[in-house]
Amino acid sequence: MRMLTYAQALTEGMAEEMRRDPTVMLWGIDIGPYGGAFGATRGLYEEFGPERVIDMPVSEAGYTGCGVGAAATGLRPVVELQFSDWITIASDMLINQAANMRYMFGGKLSIPLVLRAPVGGYTSAAAQHSHMFESMFAFVAGLKVVLPATPYDAKGLIKTAVRDNNPVIFFEHKKLYEVEGEVPEEEYTIPFGQADVKRAGSDVTIVTYAYMVGKSLAAAEQLAGQGIDVEVLDLRTVDPIDEEAIVASVKKTHRLVVVQETWRKCSVSSEVAAIVAEKALDYLDEPVLRVTAHDVPTPFAPILEEYVLPNEAKIVAAVKQVMGG
Repeated sequence: MRMLTYAQALTEGMAEEMRRDPTVMLWGIDIGPYGGAFGATRGLYEEFGPERVIDMPVSEAGYTGCGVGAAATGLRPVVELQFSDWITIASDMLINQAANMRYMFGGKLSIPLVLRAPVGGYTSAAAQHSHMFESMFAFVAGLKVVLPATPYDAKGLIKTAVRDNNPVIFFEHKKLYEVEGEVPEEEYTIPFGQADVKRAGSDVTIVTYAYMVGKSLAAAEQLAGQGIDVEVLDLRTVDPIDEEAIVASVKKTHRLVVVQETWRKCSVSSEVAAIVAEKALDYLDEPVLRVTAHDVPTPFAPILEEYVLPNEAKIVAAVKQVMGG
């Protein structure tokens, strides 16, 4: 099977949807001839032209609001924020408008908006360019939140997002854009709310997503050499979240570690722990452990960033702890 980078898989997925549906539009900062800050729209301007791939000024609230209005009137806009940190500027358009409008109009109005945004740390980019805001937006009723970890998932999920009649927040980790993986040439989509077992195991479950999938898999391979068989479950979407897959894995392994890059409080990891407490508590042999960022802004200094964010060693230590070691 052919290999594509994460960025190439996203580009291909959007191109296929634009060819399939003339109402699909793209806009954002530097997404036209430049091809986007991370190259995920490279070549689309040349194929689809300036009427469908539109460069926007530095006004996140403005062009996100344009996306909400365009979606309400029959287009399918894919809006790219250059960095997800600025989603706070656009959040009124997303939380007060896009998330509510279909419900307020009794289902007569659809908001098929996709907001794409690069997320995450591990780049020494400091606090204003390293955020992971998925927990906040997963809390908002009416929004769907997607975080693919592989090129295969990125393409399948972006196609599903474009076809969805509801607003979708599509977070792409900056450290994944150049990662290569197998992507089939034939048409495919991936349903929302369907987690994927990236590594089967019998001793302990790691539930994770986005860039933490790779770190969890690396930790699992390290632990395999020590006789510990780890199952790695990639959520892929955190809203909707695949409760059945989480519970089924915990019932098999009887131990759970949740790994996320963002802050611990009121987070996706909190929700996963609550799901297991409600639906599989009797199957747990040990308390649930969480490996997360510390509840502080992401530092600029590499050594401090390494201390604040999760890493392989922290995941290995957590798994050993739930194994009683």
